[in-house]
Amino acid sequence: MMVLEIKELSVSRYSKPVLQNISFQLHEDERLFLQGEIGCGKTTLLHTLLGFIPFQQGDIRLFGQSCRTEKDFMPYRGKIGLCFQSPDDQLFGPTVLEDVAFGLINQGINNQTAKEMALQQLEILGVEALKDRPIHVLSGGEKNMVALAGVLVMQPKLLFLDEPTNGLDQKNIKKLTALLKALNLPMLIASHDLAFSQQMADSVLWLDK
Repeated sequence: MMVLEIKELSVSRYSKPVLQNISFQLHEDERLFLQGEIGCGKTTLLHTLLGFIPFQQGDIRLFGQSCRTEKDFMPYRGKIGLCFQSPDDQLFGPTVLEDVAFGLINQGINNQTAKEMALQQLEILGVEALKDRPIHVLSGGEKNMVALAGVLVMQPKLLFLDEPTNGLDQKNIKKLTALLKALNLPMLIASHDLAFSQQMADSVLWLDK
């Protein structure tokens, strides 16, 4: 089953072409990596596929449905988890536990249950010791793991990850790799980390300026 299908997608920002005639598919059991030089449009592509950036040409199909307008994309933002390149753009709760629980509470889950689910996700990622820490005192690598916890606790059907190994040392990259492999989810991952790509990728899409 295809979870994502892109046909001849073109995106311009500030009147400048960023992506031109991009076509690819992502299947339900596939991890596809986006690679290319800085500025080639990897982050733009991820954000376009969730409807955050408008596109001028082509077709985006999520789980078999064509999406073009905000109304089209809205139902799929719960099914698709996105980790931003900079976790500072994603984290805003006063503490780690409250931040990870926020999305669940926003969906109507009561506070106690949401916090229990958030703590369980932090335990799975091995960062439960951070639960009471204020977000602003975390290291870059810790913020990455907390941002991932906030995405995974929502139980997405598809993951978009933007440079997920940024700020992580080799020990934590190894742990992250094992965790992502164990999820058995389709993933679209933008990454400059070639070693990470070699361990994780089923296929690679190279974006050339």
